[in-house]
Amino acid sequence: MNRSGGFAVEQASVPGFRRVLRLITYNVRRCLGIDGRLSPVRIAEVLASCRPDVVALQELDVGRMRSGMVDQAHAIAQHLGMRAHFHAALRVMEEEYGNAILTALPSRLVRAEALPGLPDRPHLEPRGALWAAITAHDTEIQVIATHLGLRRRERARQAEALLGSRFLSDPACRPPVVLVGDLNAVPHSFAYRRLAGRLSDAQRAPGMPRRQRTYPSACPLLRLDHVFVSEGVTVRRVEVVRGPLARIASDHLPLLVDLEVAGPRPGAVAHLGERAGAA
Repeated sequence: MNRSGGFAVEQASVPGFRRVLRLITYNVRRCLGIDGRLSPVRIAEVLASCRPDVVALQELDVGRMRSGMVDQAHAIAQHLGMRAHFHAALRVMEEEYGNAILTALPSRLVRAEALPGLPDRPHLEPRGALWAAITAHDTEIQVIATHLGLRRRERARQAEALLGSRFLSDPACRPPVVLVGDLNAVPHSFAYRRLAGRLSDAQRAPGMPRRQRTYPSACPLLRLDHVFVSEGVTVRRVEVVRGPLARIASDHLPLLVDLEVAGPRPGAVAHLGERAGAA
């Protein structure tokens, strides 16, 4: 990572280059702090202090009366000098609530859609995922951001959807791939284990500190926020952002990772569905 917070590029031992991407996943609870203050600017300040390249945010309000009709995704992105890709998991009239991927790098939204709930529980909060392809130095990185449900059966169905043909098993979802978000699932839970069977948990990479808990922000007890990576991605740093502002800006703490990303080898066509089939 260079001093400006962008990519540091160096020659690698394989064809192409390797570069470091700083990514943060953060459940912002509609920018409502544990002190009762509603402030997208405060969330943006927490993020800006970390100099991220890519940010995945959960629980954003867009045009909602309860949050002053602010487009929180746009407001935070504007503060950071980034562009926001937003997916509304919940839409009522003109009011929206959902998740976003923010970046200043060249990017395109590949897919954004609802994840399955429970047919016998139709009133559960809707959940969704969005997939953005982010380009850096001619390498396209697939970033999938999500926020899973509170019930075990619900999370199980949603994890299967993420593993399916619309996301991780889509032929276009070639490494390098990063899956991030608030899974509402601790390590060793069913949904976590299903996703960890396809991708690698960044916090379990060699040399990384364990038990990087993110919830609740004032006294973290649970590891609910996760980053999973595919082959072609090396984890260089994992850190929970614990500054005084982060501890009050939301009920979750941000999870920061530095990822070294390998460029594609000539002729590489394998995608994550093929990897799973070969296992």
